[in-house]
Amino acid sequence: MHPRRPEGFDGLGYRSAREEPGGFAAKPDLGHWVTTPPDIPGSRNLHWGEKTPQFAAGTPLVAAGLNEDPYLGGAGTNSEQINRFAGFGIGLASLFTENVLAHPCIVLRRQCQVNYHAKNYHLTPFTIINIMYSINKTQGPRALWKGMGSTFIVQGIALGAEGIISEFTPLPREISYKWNPRQIGGHLTLKALTCIIAMPFYSASLIETVQSEIIRDNPGILDCLKEGIGRAMGFGVPHSKRLLPLLALTFPTVLHGVLHYIISSAVQKLVLFFLKKENSSSFPAENSNSVQNMLDAYFPELIASFAASLCADVMLYPLETVLHRLHIQGTRTIIDNTDLGYEVLPINTQYEGMRDCINSIKREEGMLGFYKGFGAVIVQYTLHVAVLQLTKVIYSTLLQNIS
Repeated sequence: MHPRRPEGFDGLGYRSAREEPGGFAAKPDLGHWVTTPPDIPGSRNLHWGEKTPQFAAGTPLVAAGLNEDPYLGGAGTNSEQINRFAGFGIGLASLFTENVLAHPCIVLRRQCQVNYHAKNYHLTPFTIINIMYSINKTQGPRALWKGMGSTFIVQGIALGAEGIISEFTPLPREISYKWNPRQIGGHLTLKALTCIIAMPFYSASLIETVQSEIIRDNPGILDCLKEGIGRAMGFGVPHSKRLLPLLALTFPTVLHGVLHYIISSAVQKLVLFFLKKENSSSFPAENSNSVQNMLDAYFPELIASFAASLCADVMLYPLETVLHRLHIQGTRTIIDNTDLGYEVLPINTQYEGMRDCINSIKREEGMLGFYKGFGAVIVQYTLHVAVLQLTKVIYSTLLQNIS
């Protein structure tokens, strides 16, 4: 059974039964009213750089039956389903690695950053792996995945706040190709406001991540929300007098968030540009059905996202160390001893602000003090690369066997 269409349908030049002057039928050229849907990796694209085909005026849409897909040039829908499944699986593996499997690295990285009296800076992945093993042995695996739920809550709050603000204000959530300085400024302003709204919840999530599991009392899933609201309103868990007000944390938080977004966006677009330029000539013709090339078409987006996140984290690591110390000050947080892998240590810093924190780290810990726990970043992204490559090999083998 083929889809039906009106008798007056003629592609984009659809003619209604009412031929009124100045009406819908008075302007047969409706190209500027029709927008092309975005090409999502893993949806309909078969090859690198291939766009969703557009039907010209008068193209018979009923030429392809239910078992024929015009996007695949007559190929069955089974192949398309397999390719979509491959793209979804690869993307899911990347998200799982970035947010779940690498969380122990984030825990150790933050604990090392706020541990101002640590003797071992853990600049290499070897010492980080050793300390992770010691903590897991003494406290159990739960100690390495603490605070994971709160990180998802913070991400959700940031995304929700960004969507609501962009909906009720002229601040653009996306930047068009024909951008201008005013649009860029509004977009960055939106990112800054999002950082400010999520800031108290980020502080609560940071505390859950670095707090030692030895003294924790079975925290609830929504404790991050409760403590974040309490931090914003000035009530809840008692804090010391050294607690910095949120106003003093606004500038370093917004600076880190906006710079991270700018660097990651620029690197992602740059990597995608070079990958397209390098691989555009290496892909086969449009009528080829090589499964491996279909699978490889999904990876440039993931590679660009990986490179963007890595560059932003490495370049802003010193600023992140300062930011985490300012957020944790005065919260009466007790962390694990990152020198031994057992015992606990209190955090009793007395920084007056961002400048004083920078000067104190430089004076008391040296320039390498800004990079405490950097070995965890190496472990995190090495693990990410390994999982991506393993997933690619597995799906490539499966698709080759199915085809």
